[in-house]
Amino acid sequence: MADSRPTVNRRRLLTGGAAALATTATLTQCRFAESDSATASFGSDAEPFHGPRQGGVITAPQAYALFVALDLKTDGDRSPRDTLTAILKLWSADAARLTQGMPALADTEPELAQRPARLTVTVGLGPGVFSRVGLAGLRPESVADLPAFDTDRLDPRWCGGDLLLQICADDPVVVAHTSRVLLKNVRAMTVQRWRQNGFRSARGADAAGTTMRNLMGQVDGTATLRAEADFDRLVWDDGARQRWFSGGTILVLRRIRIELDTWDELDRASKELTVGRRLDTGAPLTGQREFDEPDLTATRNGIPVIPPNAHIALARHRKDGERFLRRGYNYDDPPAAHQTTDCGLIFAAYQRDPRRQFIPVQQRLADADALNRWVTTIGSATFAILPGAPAGGYLGQTLLEP
Repeated sequence: MADSRPTVNRRRLLTGGAAALATTATLTQCRFAESDSATASFGSDAEPFHGPRQGGVITAPQAYALFVALDLKTDGDRSPRDTLTAILKLWSADAARLTQGMPALADTEPELAQRPARLTVTVGLGPGVFSRVGLAGLRPESVADLPAFDTDRLDPRWCGGDLLLQICADDPVVVAHTSRVLLKNVRAMTVQRWRQNGFRSARGADAAGTTMRNLMGQVDGTATLRAEADFDRLVWDDGARQRWFSGGTILVLRRIRIELDTWDELDRASKELTVGRRLDTGAPLTGQREFDEPDLTATRNGIPVIPPNAHIALARHRKDGERFLRRGYNYDDPPAAHQTTDCGLIFAAYQRDPRRQFIPVQQRLADADALNRWVTTIGSATFAILPGAPAGGYLGQTLLEP
């Protein structure tokens, strides 16, 4: 009996397979070409380094950030002031090149510097360093450690520092290379106190201007400043009290641990009442869109729609002068043996005067925020972010060479 099963023609299979492979290869090449084009544009973007103000403050936030605090070494032949001057000159010279896609002068891995990916390098001074370099009278009054808040559980390994190095870019390789270059060149003059790595959504994952989400799933930073006039009035110092500080700003950096294991136990409605916003859109519970103004007086059956102890009810400014620029980054570090995660928010707030802006808001949150059961501040530091440097100058020159 003849075999009626269909047969496979070897020649047809091979030629058909070759055609299919050729088609697949062509499609793949097209996809790679599109990807290469997008990637080239992505990596070549550069942010200016020189100017009256430093980058990395009102710059559109990059996807990755590294914050490093350092202390000046007290040994050696240089005076503390000379040491600080040498550090700032080195960092300025190297950052001016790296941010433009050029290797630093002593760069041992120059290939890693060719794609700046919107790199910014931002430098600040801690409150104590002004006295150490003999310039106590030039410290801006509001550059000081924050007062104690009842909800803080500060760990010294995340607090303080003589200098801050903030490195941001859309590529983590750029951040790592830049930090290596800048830190190895000053290792004889400094000791690292702490370093914190942060991240946001990858560039292109969301439309430009989209508010980031923290690891609790919330939009984070809706109420931040966005208008140029607000930056001039509430972020950048005008030099009225300290002439050398014109174009600088003050950074309050807080490391906030999130208790995700217990947060996950809440139902969705409870999470939204705790924060005062809808999780899906970020809209206040009294609105439809993220940027709708929350109505803190609205009630339903005599009950406030937004609870008075909801996070946004207390974080919202009571007067215009309490507003500041928020630039947050998530962190996710290796957990302890008893934890599922060790994660949270690196909360960066830039402003003219924390005493009038950040501190009143934080005090209200510490007193009554419903979110306090799930968030704990474990690190805190304040830095004077130096004015920018002109071409041929260096960061801090107006302070050190008045």
